[in-house]
Amino acid sequence: MTDLAPAKHWWTAQELADANLPDLPSTQQSVERWVKRVNLRANPGLARRRTGRGGGWEYHWSALPLAARKALLAEVSAPVGAGAVSRGQAWEWFEGLPETVQAKARHRLACVQGVEALEFQLGRDLAVREVAKLKGVSPRTLWNWLGLVEGVRPDDRLPHLAPKHRAVERKVIRSEFDEEFFDWIASDYLRLERPSFSSCYRRAERAARKEGWAIAPERTMRRYLDARVSQPSQVLARMGIDALKRMYPPQRRDKTALHALEVVNADYHRFDVFVAWPGSDTPVRPQMVAFQDVYSGRVLAWRLALTANADDVLLAAGDMIEDWGIPEHVLLDNGREFAVKAVTGRSETRNRFKSLEADIPGLFTGLGCEIHWATPYAGQSKPIERAFRDMCDNIAKDPRFAGAWTGNRPDAQPENYASQAVRFETFLKVVAEGIEEHNLRQGRRSEVAWGRSFAEVFAESYEKAPIRKATEAQRRLWLMGAKGLTVNKVNAKITFLGNEYWSPWLHEHAGKRMVVRFDPADLHAGVHVYSFDNRYLGAADCLMKGGFLSLESAREHNRARKAWMRAEREALKQYRKLSALELGRALDATAPGDPVPLPEAKVVKLVQPKVPRLPAPEPVAPEVLAEQQAIVADLAARRAPKPAEETPKERFHRALELERSVEAGGAITAEQAQWLRGYQKTPEYRAERGMWAQFGETYFG
Repeated sequence: MTDLAPAKHWWTAQELADANLPDLPSTQQSVERWVKRVNLRANPGLARRRTGRGGGWEYHWSALPLAARKALLAEVSAPVGAGAVSRGQAWEWFEGLPETVQAKARHRLACVQGVEALEFQLGRDLAVREVAKLKGVSPRTLWNWLGLVEGVRPDDRLPHLAPKHRAVERKVIRSEFDEEFFDWIASDYLRLERPSFSSCYRRAERAARKEGWAIAPERTMRRYLDARVSQPSQVLARMGIDALKRMYPPQRRDKTALHALEVVNADYHRFDVFVAWPGSDTPVRPQMVAFQDVYSGRVLAWRLALTANADDVLLAAGDMIEDWGIPEHVLLDNGREFAVKAVTGRSETRNRFKSLEADIPGLFTGLGCEIHWATPYAGQSKPIERAFRDMCDNIAKDPRFAGAWTGNRPDAQPENYASQAVRFETFLKVVAEGIEEHNLRQGRRSEVAWGRSFAEVFAESYEKAPIRKATEAQRRLWLMGAKGLTVNKVNAKITFLGNEYWSPWLHEHAGKRMVVRFDPADLHAGVHVYSFDNRYLGAADCLMKGGFLSLESAREHNRARKAWMRAEREALKQYRKLSALELGRALDATAPGDPVPLPEAKVVKLVQPKVPRLPAPEPVAPEVLAEQQAIVADLAARRAPKPAEETPKERFHRALELERSVEAGGAITAEQAQWLRGYQKTPEYRAERGMWAQFGETYFG
């Protein structure tokens, strides 16, 4: 027997009709007729008058037909002991059990269902015996299983038949040990040195014996630590922030909505290969800057260098733009070689170096590219890192580099470490072949490749995508380095890296700051000069060659000069043993007494200034005077008339015509667009536009 019962015990005739229970009528009048037919009101325990407003009769649920009672109990589960759990909790616990335990529960359920199937023909006792013999269990065990599911919904029996020793997780009884003992273990264990738990436990035992703390076994304390401190917290404490970042699943970005050259990303990669670099006495590990198309994965351009520097970034970007076009978005590494002003100057999101009003626009800023910065120390944010990992295997371990491979970690150096250095020409050839093979390799499995190569994916999209091409003026942005310089006030020459550059037209800009763009590989070829608002002014030839054939040579000269100056300063300190303050104090101590009064003059002589007499001008002959007047008149006639100054109304009319041309889809020059943007920000423009808006075209007369 069980005390299982529905939540509502007493029902009125209307409520029974509305409940639509099986074997009961669905209208109040029919329910009333059923009550009279079975004479239900004659039994005081099953029928009673309602108390309160309305009156009437109500009936106990146990007086209803069997099918109706089963329907009322369908939503009720029998409690499991004193600590009853809900249906959701029971099934949640069951799903957390191992498969072997769930299989035992399913076996028990099959036995119970077998007993119920034979019970109507054989009776429960004989059915239990037959099923027990068939399933290989004892009848007593089968009776216990039947007791576990008594009064339980048929679809909720499985959790109740699972072995009960798995129902409750093992919990550490907090009264077994002192909190100070746990604090000692946790503080010792949660360190970046990553000591073992056993060693931390032994040290805590020694402290507990001294302090008199109550302790628990090592396995108990380990379970308690895992229950108190989450796994991510343990990883953060023992392995650092980078290990914690790796526990968070990386973001997967969809590339299917992009097209070729819409987004490119760039970074530097150091090869694990020793190379005999030209001009270097010792083998070096070269670095490569590469630009990659994010949509297809193709490497678009690359350059080799000894160290990461902005010059090679500009040259590689120039190769990419020259061969393929101007990208819309550029994802760059956060290093200084990409954040220099020559590359990303005046970018709003650039946080390196101090931003000044006098900064010149960088290459990508001047080309209208939107710049994005990768998260520092997060290789997953740069797709090109996947290509570099591929090159570490296909290029760095090429058979032609045997003996020059350095290993990818200090503790992974091969036995033939540094046994040879690859010739630079060989290294350059293998790198070029490896990158070409990387682009043409079939079987790529990205969401846009589908077994094709990166080059095929790029070519298919490149033919359909809107690509911006660079003009001849834009090519000077990457083929030349850039630096703000001042034109000499006297001779109008520009001095830069030991060379002097000059052109006659520079006199018009004497004393002004200019932007100089030059070829870093050949400083003697001259420079291109721009105004500080980025207008091209002209070229200036190299007037005096300082002997520097490249920018790298100039850097070597500057480093040598600075070293020499430091040595001279150190040598000077050996001789300058007294400071200026000490010298001044010594002079104060040796100063003479009161000064001797000067003699006063008794006689003053008045000096009369002599005014020189100018000779009288010679008379000019009349014919000479007439000839001079004719020359002056001829010069006045030839002089170009001074253009009339443009009025505010005329300037606004010119700006209005440019605006209308742009709205109609017409083309205006870069100088006109620049003038229009600057004029639109002036108070004069706003005032004139207000007058034009009020009077219309009649405002211009």
